[in-house]
Amino acid sequence: MVDNACYVDSPYIMTTQRRSFLLALAGGFAAACAAMLIHWLASTPETRLIHTEPSEFAPVVVLEEHGQRCMNFNTIEDNGRHTCLDLSDPDKMVFAYTRMMTSALLLKPDTSSVLVIGLGGATLPLALAKILPDATIDSVEIDPAVARVAERFFGYRQGPRQQLFIEDGRAFVERARRAGKQYDMIMLDAFDSDYIPAHLLTREFFEHVRAILAPDGVLVANSFTVSTMYERESATYAAVFGDFFNLRPENRGADANRVIIATRGALPDTDTLRRNAVAMTARLAPFGIQAEQMLRLFSRERDWPQDAAILTD
Repeated sequence: MVDNACYVDSPYIMTTQRRSFLLALAGGFAAACAAMLIHWLASTPETRLIHTEPSEFAPVVVLEEHGQRCMNFNTIEDNGRHTCLDLSDPDKMVFAYTRMMTSALLLKPDTSSVLVIGLGGATLPLALAKILPDATIDSVEIDPAVARVAERFFGYRQGPRQQLFIEDGRAFVERARRAGKQYDMIMLDAFDSDYIPAHLLTREFFEHVRAILAPDGVLVANSFTVSTMYERESATYAAVFGDFFNLRPENRGADANRVIIATRGALPDTDTLRRNAVAMTARLAPFGIQAEQMLRLFSRERDWPQDAAILTD
């Protein structure tokens, strides 16, 4: 039933549905509503399918809407966007979770080597290359279709400081450990819209990750605030890394991401973080990251039961 008011649905409604709604309106008040909706449609960009890349995992879909180019898996209708690029300001990060992950630089502004597991549209590697012009950045992506889309539609390029490895993230980490490789910062961003691969969530995996962190290295992980695994995931990180920062967006939705920032050593104190925020303000601002405001999200609170079971292989 439609109330006696002009109703405009979410901009994620497909264009054909909007037009059907307009056609259903007729006469009197309905005509007035139709005129308003026609004006709204004229100023609202359509969701356009740009490309579908075949994949042995799931089709990689590229779409444009509301001035953004986005990456999805499977279909254009899925609103769980994996990467979005602001076409008018490509450096500015669209998603809160990428801003939170990048704010891990407040722990280690002098980061010189980074490992990113999970490429997506390469938001993190591209931003880090500009923020840290002398750093080497290794990215690992299991799906070559994702890599092709990142290069063709999101501006990702390999080079002397930017390398991509097509393989499973855990396999890469275990091989790096055997080789004695270490990184100043490791970012875990391998996820689907509602899950993280199980073998990237266990104590054994995190022990491998910790082993390839430099002595003062920083781990950054993208996860979810609403998850059946929240308590066990938190307990597992704590078992391997001890205390960690648990970041959540201030305007969090029901399915909001959270970001875990841990260290191989002790967490820095608040004064150190504030000094680093002042020093990093100008470098982070072009990416939509307000360094000093971001510090409000750096919670040390343990919000899970102390007896939560640890995840293991």
